[in-house]
Amino acid sequence: MNRQTIIRSIIRSASFISVMGALCLFVDPACAQNRSEKAFHAVAVDAKSVETDVKNVIFYYEEKISETAFVPHELRELPVKRGTATVKIKFDGIKHIDLKPSGNGAAPNVIITLNDGKTGEFVLAIAGSFKGQSEFGEVELPAAELKKLTFK
Repeated sequence: MNRQTIIRSIIRSASFISVMGALCLFVDPACAQNRSEKAFHAVAVDAKSVETDVKNVIFYYEEKISETAFVPHELRELPVKRGTATVKIKFDGIKHIDLKPSGNGAAPNVIITLNDGKTGEFVLAIAGSFKGQSEFGEVELPAAELKKLTFK
């Protein structure tokens, strides 16, 4: 082998390793994120009995840090109160949620039915919205203005 052939084989090997390394850097985090975040699909019925089909549903609220600073939270679980305890019920286990306004601007009461048929009555722990994609674009449904949310 002459010197040029050796140099070419070294450059090809280094190029191959560089390309594979770049692929691992860019593809692996994207795959890991998709595996950990399951997308949920639901049908929401608002206070005016309008049905909205929502894909990639999340529970969204903003935590106020100061007068001008907010931290957004996107959850795939519903934080509710039972007595003094806060329970975070994962969307995976929920079949449907019935929401009943409590009046006085307080958080709504919710009756949650799990996939196994068990039901429980709670109060929404945080004033928030259900966000996702409808066929017309991004949609935000305030929880206080909903009657029912059924997961598909």
